[in-house]
Amino acid sequence: MDTITQSEKRKACAKCGAELLYKPGSDQLRCEYCGYEAYIEPARKSFEELELEHYLDLTGNHVHTDTIDLLHCENCGANQHVQERYKSLSCGYCGEPLIREDVFREGWIQPGAVAPFELDHDKARAIFRTWVRKLWFAPGKLKRAALDPEGMHGLYLPYWTFDARMAARYSGQRGDYYYETERYRTEKGMQTRQVRKTRWRPASGEVSGFVDDILIPASHRKADPLPSGVSHWNLKALKPFQTDYLAGYTTEKYTLSLKDGHQQSFAKAREIAHTWIRRDIGGDEQRILQADIRLSGETFKHILLPVYISSYKYRGRDYRFYINGQTGSIHGSRPYSAWKIILFVLAIFAGIALISLLAK
Repeated sequence: MDTITQSEKRKACAKCGAELLYKPGSDQLRCEYCGYEAYIEPARKSFEELELEHYLDLTGNHVHTDTIDLLHCENCGANQHVQERYKSLSCGYCGEPLIREDVFREGWIQPGAVAPFELDHDKARAIFRTWVRKLWFAPGKLKRAALDPEGMHGLYLPYWTFDARMAARYSGQRGDYYYETERYRTEKGMQTRQVRKTRWRPASGEVSGFVDDILIPASHRKADPLPSGVSHWNLKALKPFQTDYLAGYTTEKYTLSLKDGHQQSFAKAREIAHTWIRRDIGGDEQRILQADIRLSGETFKHILLPVYISSYKYRGRDYRFYINGQTGSIHGSRPYSAWKIILFVLAIFAGIALISLLAK
C-alpha cells in the first residue's frame, strides 16, 4: 500500500495554488482565497453494503482497508484525522491543542459513504449565536465565545450501519379489553361503574422483513455522548465516500470495533422484532413469552456523519454545544451567571419596594 493514502491527498486551486475545501451543501470544492470552485467528480459506483460475515470470520476486530494519520487528544480521548495543512490544531470536542509531532498511523475500515455538510461554518456560527442570545442569565464570556470564529469545529463522526433479513418465530398472549359493570357503595347509596378488564388468549406465529440501516455510534470518548436532539440524520442523502468531502473538516476515527458494533445492532434488531411481533399479535395488549430471532444476509457500512461542536470552559467545568451539520438542529449544556441571577433577584425586590412606597 502507498505510504501516502488516498485520505491524505490534497487538491490545489488551479488559479492560486491554495488548498481547495469542501463547499457545504454542494458537490464542489472552493478556494477560500480567490473564490475558484471545482466540481467533485461523481463516484464511478454507488456505495455498497459489505458482507458482514466475511469481515467478522476472516479478520475479526482487526480488519483494515486503509491507514490514516491520527492525532490523539489526551484530555477527552478522541482520535482525530486532521488534514496536513488544516489551519486548526485543536481538538474538535474540548478545544485542547493537538500537537502535530504526535501524529501516528493506524488502520481502519475505509468509510463506504458520507453525509456531506449542508451548513457552512458561517451558518453554524449564526445558529449558535442566535441560540446563545436567547439564554437567560448566560455569562458574558459565553456570549463572547459565540462570536469567536475559531471556537467552532466541523467534525465527521463515525457510525456503523447494519442491514439484514430478519425472521422471528414467537409465542405469547393477546389481551383484549372488555368491561363489566361493578356496584359499589357511596354516601349517596349504591352506585355502578364500568371496570376495564383484559381477556388473554394464546398467540403464536412468525414475522419477517428487512431491517435497514440500524445506526450504531462507532466512537467512545471521555466526553459526553452526542445528544439525541442532534443525532438524527437523513441517511437517504448519503453519498459514496470521497476524500474531497472531508476537505476543511476533522474526521474522527471509530473506536468501537465492527464486532462490538454488530453486537449492539442485534439488541436494536431485537427491539424491532418485538415491535413486529406485537403488531402481529394485535389486540389491546401483548405479552411476548418467547421469540426466536434469526438474521441472514447481514451487511454493514462504515459511514461518516456531520456535526459542528463548540466547547467552552466556565468555572472549571466543560460545556459543549452541538449543531447537526445536515439539519441545523442544536443542543448544548449551558452555564448560568450567578451574578446575573443575584442582580435580577435584587432588581425584583427593588421593584417591589418601589411599588410599596408609591402605594403609600
